[in-house]
Amino acid sequence: MAAETLFRERAQLYPAPRSGGALLVAGLGSVGKRHFDNLRSLGAERRLALLRTGRGTLVEADPPDVRIHRDLDGALEDRPFAVIVANPTALHVPLALAAAKAGAHVFIEKPLSDSLQGVEDLEREISVRGLIGLVGFQFRFHPALRQIKEWLSDQAIGRIVSVHARWGECLRSWHPWEDYRGSYSARRNLGGGVVLTLCHPFDYLRWLVGEIVTVSAETAQLGGLGIEVEDTAHIILRFEGGALASVDLDYVEHPPVHALRILGQRGCILWDNTSGIARQQDRDGSIVRSFAPPEGFERNTLFLEEMRHFLECLEGTAAPLCTVEDGIRALKVALAAGEAAASGRRVHV
Repeated sequence: MAAETLFRERAQLYPAPRSGGALLVAGLGSVGKRHFDNLRSLGAERRLALLRTGRGTLVEADPPDVRIHRDLDGALEDRPFAVIVANPTALHVPLALAAAKAGAHVFIEKPLSDSLQGVEDLEREISVRGLIGLVGFQFRFHPALRQIKEWLSDQAIGRIVSVHARWGECLRSWHPWEDYRGSYSARRNLGGGVVLTLCHPFDYLRWLVGEIVTVSAETAQLGGLGIEVEDTAHIILRFEGGALASVDLDYVEHPPVHALRILGQRGCILWDNTSGIARQQDRDGSIVRSFAPPEGFERNTLFLEEMRHFLECLEGTAAPLCTVEDGIRALKVALAAGEAAASGRRVHV
């Protein structure tokens, strides 16, 4: 079923929300600034407000002509229509839960949290109040991954046998304006570590292949980065349908590598994030077909389409493509990887 058809059918299950009110961006770090700028480009500039405590590392002047709040209570007293939760990982759920209790729809950056504490309360609050809850796994909006999902739905390579996802990216070069050792990605108390920070494969593999039922893992600090969290992880997943996957993550690789290989009984599918291209190969290695993103596609396109989708959900014309339940399931896989690495045992999700 095409994604647009799925959106229309699911949207009928959701009442159209009330209109008006501010769109509050909570946090002006790297991703918060990105969401703020993308909302402006999508025509939401007059509705924007900003929660900025001043404890972040991004040195950026307050945007002009935007209402600025310095604390959460004051921001919620203005009864925002929706809140974009873009603060550090460990603080996502308390902020999102407070926003939901105030009646605001929520967009929550990935990962949902660094623990399961409060996540069921958040899911329940969103459900009881009839709110929109969307989790920011932007790779669901990658056109090549969407094409791969269609190929898999059509059984293009037969039964899936194994999957390999590899993502390595040097932490030192992420945010030139800050000492990487003080970033949330490098700090345990803020929910850092490579498993949580680069957790996108746990979501897009669930979306593409199916539910993950067991997790085994090894993690290490091998990159010489001088940080307190793991910078390298090798993770083994078993899916409900029987397929196996290996997910390799690191904070070390330069230039960055992010790639996916899905092996089936009748061939394989390859995707490279650098080029954006997806290819289907036959068993003899010949290219059956390939798909390239449209002209003009870039990394920010994923975030822009993700925020466009959130606005459509708020308008009642779409249903969330990545729900809080999806966020919880991906989080459970990430936490299971940490537990498996610490215990040396396979963990059931």
